[in-house]
Amino acid sequence: ACCMTTDPYRRHSRTLDKEIEQWMQAYKKTIKFLLLGAGESGKSTIVKQMKILHIQGFSDLERQEKAAHIRTNILEAIKEIIGNMGSLKPPERLHDDNNVESLQYIQSVSLTEDFAYPQEFYDRVIQLWSDPGVQRAFNRMGEFPLIDSTKYFLDKIQVIRKDDYSPSDKDILHCRKRTSEISRIEFTVKVPKKYGGGYQSFWMFDVGGQRGERRKWIQVFEGITAILFLVASSGFDQTIREDQKTNRLQESLSLFQDVWKSRFLKESGFILFLNKQDLLQEKMEKGAQIEKFFPEYAHYQPNDSDEVRNEYEKARCFIRDIFLVETKKQTTLKEDSYYDNRRSSKNRDCFWHYTTATDTQNVKRVFEDIHTMIVMLNLDSISPV
Repeated sequence: ACCMTTDPYRRHSRTLDKEIEQWMQAYKKTIKFLLLGAGESGKSTIVKQMKILHIQGFSDLERQEKAAHIRTNILEAIKEIIGNMGSLKPPERLHDDNNVESLQYIQSVSLTEDFAYPQEFYDRVIQLWSDPGVQRAFNRMGEFPLIDSTKYFLDKIQVIRKDDYSPSDKDILHCRKRTSEISRIEFTVKVPKKYGGGYQSFWMFDVGGQRGERRKWIQVFEGITAILFLVASSGFDQTIREDQKTNRLQESLSLFQDVWKSRFLKESGFILFLNKQDLLQEKMEKGAQIEKFFPEYAHYQPNDSDEVRNEYEKARCFIRDIFLVETKKQTTLKEDSYYDNRRSSKNRDCFWHYTTATDTQNVKRVFEDIHTMIVMLNLDSISPV
């Protein structure tokens, strides 16, 4: 009788053990990507692209939530511009004194969730955005923090102000909301028949990139197949929000050095996304000078194989190379430290891609390349043992 009473428990235990074993097998076969990079490098935009490409995109409810975030982006952007005009050196001022009332109105609006965004708000923003003084300040955006999508949304304000506005995928990709927790999305991708067919499962982790968020990163380091490290290539003339002193590209480079050398990630593959190529090209075509911020650019010579045809292409090669040179250095720190000195970084490849995270077709091509690379390597050299 005693045995009979334990049988259901044993059967349940065996079933549970089997389920756990099946889950563990599936977990081992799952490709796990961790998105890392400094704040505003485009990590969350890559996650949105995976939703568009490999999940069912965005629901109506999600689009409503994003519409609220986009309106907040507009308020943040116009407040940043007018709030910094006077402190620029030399300062900028409104061209049309009739817009002073609109400036005061925007200054009085608080960045709170309960702000209703009345039609007067949009009228005031339109007046300010069309003022030549505001435009001059905007064109000096490298001198103060400003979200990259400022022009994109302010130019679309007549559409966004409508009560029935529902953001397009492109709008959602440009929307900026700070990531302050660890999030994960799961999706599957079809494997080509020549690589065995079937479906491959992916997990992608997104974590906050601001300095205060980075202490959480170690929570998701274990078992990561590959790091996708994002760099805002266009940030060479901007400073980070945290202190408004540190150069954004230099901050990314310092962070890259730390992640590359981390002993917790030494078995993970490493893929560098040189992101925001569209914004970098725009800046270079307007005559931006990288050498003001990175003097070594003045003497930089790209490789012949890069076939550089213009200043933008030279700039993107330079930014790529200042990161790749770090992967060739040998670490010489203590064995029990955060860093790894038991394995030469020369044995580890850093794959790289030029990306524009807001461009769905660009991300699709890059992700297909990465997926193919991992399948071809059969996870031998890019995944944990």
